[in-house]
Amino acid sequence: MMNSRIISDPNICGGEPCIKGSRIPVHVILSHLAAGDDYETILKNFPRLKYEDISTCLEFFFWG
Repeated sequence: MMNSRIISDPNICGGEPCIKGSRIPVHVILSHLAAGDDYETILKNFPRLKYEDISTCLEFFFWG
């Protein structure tokens, strides 16, 4: 199930699921979360992201 915040386009990052409007792959956000970064740290490191983008990455991982 694709979410409106996540796209998979073969012309962007080789088709890896990414945050729409960016070239930030979902796995990068999930890696930061797995490393212990909180939402605020991720948002500071990736200023184009929104809080909902991070939540959507988690939903994509669990329900995707």
